[in-house]
Amino acid sequence: MEPIYKDLIEQTYANFNARDIDAAFTAMDPDVEWPSGWESGYLVGFEEVRDYWTHQWKQINTTLHPIGYKSLSDDRVEVEVHQIAKDLSGALLYEGKVKHVYSFENGLIKAMEIENEH
Repeated sequence: MEPIYKDLIEQTYANFNARDIDAAFTAMDPDVEWPSGWESGYLVGFEEVRDYWTHQWKQINTTLHPIGYKSLSDDRVEVEVHQIAKDLSGALLYEGKVKHVYSFENGLIKAMEIENEH
């Protein structure tokens, strides 16, 4: 895996956890394809992702921490993520591991997919 991709991914998670959407977008292609894991389907572009994240954070408090990386044969990167989701009063809704798979274009995140949960 390219070191730049690991740095890009880790910074994106840090910015997501800090709720700094604009900083997270600096790692992404403007036409990024992003899964709507909390609901369903995919989002395309900054405006749709911003609306989705903003809506999500009004309902639940999710934090994501990358804990492992694997380069895939098709130049994608699989990231094992420790996910914690709490309701707005702080009650735990979910804690576990998920896999996020990233593809890149021109040094930026082009797409993310959510793979099976462990």
